[in-house]
Amino acid sequence: MTTGLEHVLRPGRIGRLALPHRVVTGAMHLGWEARDDGGAALAAFYVERARGGAGLMVTGGAAVSPEGAGGPGYGVLDDARFRARLRRVAAEVRAAGGLLALQLFHAGRYARPPAGGPHPVAPSAVYSAFSRHTPTALDAAGIARAVADFARGAAHARDLGFAAVEIMGSEGYLLDQFLSPLTNLRDDEWGGDPQRRSRFPVAVLRAVRAAVGTDFPVIMRMTGDDLLAGGTTRDDVLAYARAFAAAGADALNVGVGWHESPVPTVQAVVPPGHWVPVAAAVKAAVGALPVLASNRINRLSQAEAVLAGTPLDLVSMARPFLADPALVANARAGRPVNVCVACNQACIDRSLADEPVSCMVNPRVGREHEPAATPAASPRRVAVVGAGPAGLKAAHGLALAGHRVTVYEADDEPGGQFRLAGRVPGKSDYLAAVGFLVAELARLDVALHTGRRITAADRDLLGGYAGVVVATGVLPRPVPIPGVDLPHVLGYPAAFADGALGERVVVIGGGGVAVDVAHLASDPAGPARRVTVLHRGRRLGARLGRSTRWAVLAELRRQRVDVVPGVRDLRISPAGVCFADAEGRPRTVPADTVVIAAGQVPDDGLVATVRAAGVWHHVVGGARDTAGLDAVRAFAEGAAAAEAFRRGQDRAGQLAGIEERV
Repeated sequence: MTTGLEHVLRPGRIGRLALPHRVVTGAMHLGWEARDDGGAALAAFYVERARGGAGLMVTGGAAVSPEGAGGPGYGVLDDARFRARLRRVAAEVRAAGGLLALQLFHAGRYARPPAGGPHPVAPSAVYSAFSRHTPTALDAAGIARAVADFARGAAHARDLGFAAVEIMGSEGYLLDQFLSPLTNLRDDEWGGDPQRRSRFPVAVLRAVRAAVGTDFPVIMRMTGDDLLAGGTTRDDVLAYARAFAAAGADALNVGVGWHESPVPTVQAVVPPGHWVPVAAAVKAAVGALPVLASNRINRLSQAEAVLAGTPLDLVSMARPFLADPALVANARAGRPVNVCVACNQACIDRSLADEPVSCMVNPRVGREHEPAATPAASPRRVAVVGAGPAGLKAAHGLALAGHRVTVYEADDEPGGQFRLAGRVPGKSDYLAAVGFLVAELARLDVALHTGRRITAADRDLLGGYAGVVVATGVLPRPVPIPGVDLPHVLGYPAAFADGALGERVVVIGGGGVAVDVAHLASDPAGPARRVTVLHRGRRLGARLGRSTRWAVLAELRRQRVDVVPGVRDLRISPAGVCFADAEGRPRTVPADTVVIAAGQVPDDGLVATVRAAGVWHHVVGGARDTAGLDAVRAFAEGAAAAEAFRRGQDRAGQLAGIEERV
């Protein structure tokens, strides 16, 4: 047994279902459940994780009725084609030795129907800012149909070959809407007091239990704290937990927060393990019934601490299995483990926009049905210039394909922009993502040379390689601001150095880098500073993801960062920054340090040298283009470099063959 993971790797149980360990892969809507591919992509996703050591995995929500679908990307269990896809998924996961639970889902007032689709339904006609709909209040017949829909869905799950079902009763979806006094305004047998508000979820649970029998595991996903003023009280939550236990649940999976909650729950600003006490309170209320902790547990070591230090029985981890599908197997074998950085950019944000989900640090997510990299028939020498996210990922892919790879990095440490981001409060896992790739390169015998800047003088060196990946990244965008050359004015990379910032800091810029610098400067764990952000636009961090931007800006407000939009006519003096505000009024902000974080330009000077060397080359990440650049694109382009090199070699071989025949 792997040292330090004794509790995690100990077998567990939910009802009559034996589990190989105590980590459950939590439900994630992937955005391709409704894809008309016969279930190939969905099956490949779960099979890859089953082969990587995952135990019980819970699917993304399968809607029990058309009006219960969360959006156009959801599969509906009434659809025979969707059930056929699920049958294939369940069979392939079983054949791979995995365990798969089907999540039974009804969005209620959170449903986002397509044009002409069924109108959302809920216990009461309470408008949802999340879906931007006012639902229709269910009548008695509608409630009975919804109960029957869950039961029928559960029966389908058993018939299709799933190992268990999970009833989605948390995060503000339909069952939760019945439990909450904010969304259940009824005064009949289905609402009016906590006992009547719980009748619908309890009826659903009992109907599901009756549909699948006593020997089939049923997990109830419930909200431990909705984080809403006037919402469900702690006493009511615990009473609901006891009611679910009495109604036949085999386990309770405890979630936190609603989509409308003003409190972050899964963003990087939330400390890992922060919500464990919420699940522990539920466990204390239900005694021996298995209870799962979830939300912001992204390492097996954190899961170990939860299981060793609390009475909780299991830990649910979702996004970490996007970042590393072999999370458990790698940990067992002592290999490097990739880390979810809680960025939400390619997963939650895409899910909320009804787009297919992927993962920033693992772009293979969503492409598991495509062939993995195969060893090159003729390994070649390849150079990668730049060890930021794109370069490290490119080197990793090339090395996995069997090529002899050398990486050159101008800075003294690898990581590029990720190394800077890792110094921002709440973003230390960015450094862990870099550490994973560096450890993998060492495992694969990749030579990594830091402090080695490649220039035009290295043309002959580059010409000795069969290929060169240019991943030199970005440079701060020069800005024509008077006074920008004063000694207290820094480009944003210099702002991340220890001791670089004074007591009064002005950040000029409105993008994600400017937000990061403001967070770094206002960190309450560091020196007390007065921080001001000046930007030309109306919205600070406009390109930050939907699920993250509001939480990040709330943190800046909490740290009393002064944000001034719509600035014009900037001028920097030794004493501060002068400008005209959005109303045209002249203002001056005193500053000991001014940080320019006003965009980036490609660091692409090496491209001409590589081209002159006559060697195959491929430009990735910021070196290629900064328009729309983010880490998701950088990792994806780096991951694609190995395939680009293979195609380039194939093309060269074809041309050589043509010349030989001629």
